Amino acid sequence: MFAAERRQLILEMVRANGAVSLRELARVVQTSEVTVRRDVRALEAEGLLDRRHGGAVLPGGFTRESGFPQKSHLATAEKTAIADLAANFVEEGEAIVVGAGTTTQELARRLARVPGLTVVTNSLLVAQALAHANRVEVVMTGGTLRGSNYALVGSGAEQSLHGLRVSRAFLSGAGLTAERGLSTSNMLSASVDRALVQAAAEVVVLADHTKLGTDTMFQTVPTDLITRLVTDEPPAHDDRAATELQALADQGVQIAVAGGQGSSAGSGPGGPGGDAVPARQQRRDVPVPGPRRQVPGAGGQLRSASASMLGEQGTGAERARVADMRRR
Repeated sequence: MFAAERRQLILEMVRANGAVSLRELARVVQTSEVTVRRDVRALEAEGLLDRRHGGAVLPGGFTRESGFPQKSHLATAEKTAIADLAANFVEEGEAIVVGAGTTTQELARRLARVPGLTVVTNSLLVAQALAHANRVEVVMTGGTLRGSNYALVGSGAEQSLHGLRVSRAFLSGAGLTAERGLSTSNMLSASVDRALVQAAAEVVVLADHTKLGTDTMFQTVPTDLITRLVTDEPPAHDDRAATELQALADQGVQIAVAGGQGSSAGSGPGGPGGDAVPARQQRRDVPVPGPRRQVPGAGGQLRSASASMLGEQGTGAERARVADMRRR
């Protein structure tokens, strides 16, 4: 295929879907991601599309949000791997909240076999995925239906979450950066996601590598409130994704990376194989420098110093006291 033909096909795919990953573009045009990246760079120079980390979007993609039909066909393999891994962090009898999105929908399909689970959600797609799960209780928020992503939004949704407390929130979004955290392109969706975060003790973000380094209009979860990120393995040449992951880890976010191709089959409570695969076989946790949200104080240093002093000076005195007691 000539370069002009490739670029025309790339442009048509981006126009049809709103956003397409480099990996998917390379698969469709049957060439390498390096070649596709050059094509995308050339099309961007002509003002025909915008580059985003790991993919391409229509011009003005900073504010544009793709609808569900377009999103459902993007990074499907990556979303499957992420959902398989994320399901391993859900335990029997838990109460969790699950936000709207195609990745969270994939997660919901894998939660159908978790006994005693209670799932609070504002997503019709998540609720539908769990509708026939006999051992899972589904609680839906109120609100106004937003047709583009089948989510309930608005004051009704937010008010229904007041006073709620669950162990974990599972959320996805349009972009994730170490500087701003998770973000989305719609104000109403962002507001409900923030209410979901307030209801949870921990926040787990599900985001494929194409969203790393992408920033959109409305912040939903600041970085310091993200407990864990579940993502897929970025391409080897994607230095920006690796840098963003390290920056997130440096700020205390626990990173769980789904394995390579073929490693996710059958994992998770609701995966194709049916039986859960231990999470340690599926993820690569990036070391985090110190505990989450714990400000170091002088107390630990004083205790360490006291222990050191006892070790050096107190041992002899203590032995003498015990010997004296025995003589008595």
